[in-house]
Amino acid sequence: MKVTSGSLGSSSRPTMVAWLTPTLCRPRFRGGVVFGITAILFNQITFAGGRVEQRNFNNYRILRMDEMPKIEVNVVSSTENPGGIGEPGTVVVQPAIANAVFAVTGVRITRMPIDRRLVAKKA
Repeated sequence: MKVTSGSLGSSSRPTMVAWLTPTLCRPRFRGGVVFGITAILFNQITFAGGRVEQRNFNNYRILRMDEMPKIEVNVVSSTENPGGIGEPGTVVVQPAIANAVFAVTGVRITRMPIDRRLVAKKA
């Protein structure tokens, strides 16, 4: 990333210029997919005494390397300004997994994380 100085109206503000390449985009998108899978399979935010119980990664389950599927990322050319790179991977994987569970079991997932007991009971 390069930071330069530019002018907007009468004030001078720094301008950030980023070069995005497929090599930079793919790992970020994959990371987003990992967090999306983690959220739908394992995690929920719980509260006790008015406080969030998950304070750090020691009690916030993350998908492990040996549990990860192969993630293929295809980058397409576009003239649009770039938006989020990792974030789209997080949100698109959750409905995909929920739809896969529905296709196999007939149980519609409406909450995260997936409650395996509920799926087994309804299937």
